[in-house]
Amino acid sequence: MNTALVLSGGSGSRMKMDIPKQYVKAGDRMVITYVLDTLIDHDEIDAVHIVAAEEYEEIIIEDVSRHVDPFEKKLRGFAKPGDTRQLSILNGLNRIKEYASEEDMVLVCDAARPLVSKEQIHACLRACADHDGAMPVLPMKDTVYLSRDGRTVSELLDRSSIFAGQAPEAFKYGKYLRANEALLPDRIMKINGSSEPAVLAGMDIAMIPGEEKNFKITTMADLERFREMLSHV
Repeated sequence: MNTALVLSGGSGSRMKMDIPKQYVKAGDRMVITYVLDTLIDHDEIDAVHIVAAEEYEEIIIEDVSRHVDPFEKKLRGFAKPGDTRQLSILNGLNRIKEYASEEDMVLVCDAARPLVSKEQIHACLRACADHDGAMPVLPMKDTVYLSRDGRTVSELLDRSSIFAGQAPEAFKYGKYLRANEALLPDRIMKINGSSEPAVLAGMDIAMIPGEEKNFKITTMADLERFREMLSHV
């Protein structure tokens, strides 16, 4: 079984809006609904679990039900957000225990990446089948520098060996759950990326080509970029 865990617990504080960015309307639906539409319609996704604050659960269901038919066949339920992104993931992983087995795959997705493609999802799952996990990455285009004090350049880094990670990321469920549990209670608080616990646990994580269009909506400029792209579809 392949389960998509959709992270929708963020507050979107950087955008200074009344509601989190994933619930903002773009075109005829909320940002998160684009992600859920792609996942629910994907032949290789068997179940979808959403990490979201309780007050948004009904809002999500209402919007998805208007645009995705029938969404109930794959939506398994909701998990509560944690104090950090990684604790939110762990909460979701614990809820998935109800139906997931050791060798199943879990696909960790961002609700604020509305342009994730079916092809990218397929590539993640295919790579994860032969490894402990897989993540899409983009090569660095600009010259990359290291600064130890944040004010001056300490050294030049080799950009050919540095990559920017994207989502979704796929993992073997059992190993990934244990990798996160091993960081409790304190180390998990310092985790920034979904693949970090897997790497720290020595899991075999494959890198696959990412997609430039699969950007995360983090700022108002990102949201306007997405809306502009919709207007030309």
